[in-house]
Amino acid sequence: MSPRNMKNALQQYNQVGMHSSVDGANPHQLIQLLLDSALDKIRVARGHMLHHQVEQKGANISSAILIIEGLRASLDKEGGGQIAENLENLYNYMELRLVEANLKNDPDIMTEVVGLLGEIREGWVAIKDQVRPAPAVSEAAR
Repeated sequence: MSPRNMKNALQQYNQVGMHSSVDGANPHQLIQLLLDSALDKIRVARGHMLHHQVEQKGANISSAILIIEGLRASLDKEGGGQIAENLENLYNYMELRLVEANLKNDPDIMTEVVGLLGEIREGWVAIKDQVRPAPAVSEAAR
């Protein structure tokens, strides 16, 4: 992941109001935080949907879409090859499905997206030991 893409993903992370320490986290850990946060937002939105809390449902779905957009923007499309292309398509699909779930008030669609995002998260966690740690960045470089 390029530094520019990582910055975009972190901006999305911060814009949706997630409160978690990212200091000292490597890029792999940051993506995992984004995946976890998107899953949380979708689950919370589904709960609001079931309780007919329209405003809270919409806010959490919007947050989840922003996070997924950040994940999509962080893909290394040049170096990631077919995997990056497949993930981009899947992220686009999930964003569209979340919009549809919001419009139709369909909790089953949200369950579908949680399942898809959960599979991505499981794969991401599984490759943790295969990821090289990023070089340390000094405070002056930030």
